[in-house]
Amino acid sequence: MKHVDSGTSIEIETYDCFENQVQSAETKIAGIDWDKINPATGPIYVNGAEPGDVLKVTIDKLEIGSQGVMATGPDLGVMGHRLKELESKIIPIEDGYALFNDRVKVPLNPMIGVIGVAPEGEPISCGTPGAHGGNMDTKLITEGATLYFPIFTEGALFALGDFHAAMGDGEIGVSGIEVPGKATVTLDVVKSTPLRHPVLVNEEGIVFIVSAETLDVAVKTAVEEAIDFLLPHTDMTIAELTMLMSAAGDAQISQVVDPLMTARFLVPQYILDAYDVKPFA
Repeated sequence: MKHVDSGTSIEIETYDCFENQVQSAETKIAGIDWDKINPATGPIYVNGAEPGDVLKVTIDKLEIGSQGVMATGPDLGVMGHRLKELESKIIPIEDGYALFNDRVKVPLNPMIGVIGVAPEGEPISCGTPGAHGGNMDTKLITEGATLYFPIFTEGALFALGDFHAAMGDGEIGVSGIEVPGKATVTLDVVKSTPLRHPVLVNEEGIVFIVSAETLDVAVKTAVEEAIDFLLPHTDMTIAELTMLMSAAGDAQISQVVDPLMTARFLVPQYILDAYDVKPFA
């Protein structure tokens, strides 16, 4: 376990979600070791981090490999009930695109699928998201974004992995374009800022990310987290703030294929600017 001080920038290297087991079209996806799925590199112990604090994670740089892989099959993802066998696909990455086939080039959006801290209570698989982060598969978790995680254990025990060259909202087939890579992140401990679920801040605004057993619960909780966050910063009532969020906020889907579903709610930056709200400043 690596120990770092708050404010440290660190480079973290990762496998892809299959632990780099699929390197060519000749590798049969059914024959890989499925106990190695969704590895995360870590944990990293952040000195001074205590339960009740918040871990601020700034994604300074994200680098990905030159080849990706995707897979789907029976009982996996949204279409698993219509698929007969496990299939995988090797996808070259060139000049800012993933070459899906000879007709389609997918623009790259390098992002981190698994990122977070140690959960509260019993250990949780890296493949499962939750209040600690984990396998949130949220395509906004990319270079330039800053995330905030509630800390449940001493040292926070931060880890990340499961990079994607590109992934659509929902990750409906159970994989994005899975790639190995390297992330440079800066880890800061924020004191006296209670948090129940992960929060992301980028140039678009502030995003509240919630994972739950159903998408309905995840969306509703994310909306309530946003309103509870904004309420003390404004002179609006809950009713007025609810109307504003209905006019300007965006409920979005992150993924619908993991053991828990993940949704997010985006509050645009111009609303934060109107009330001079500076998250976690």
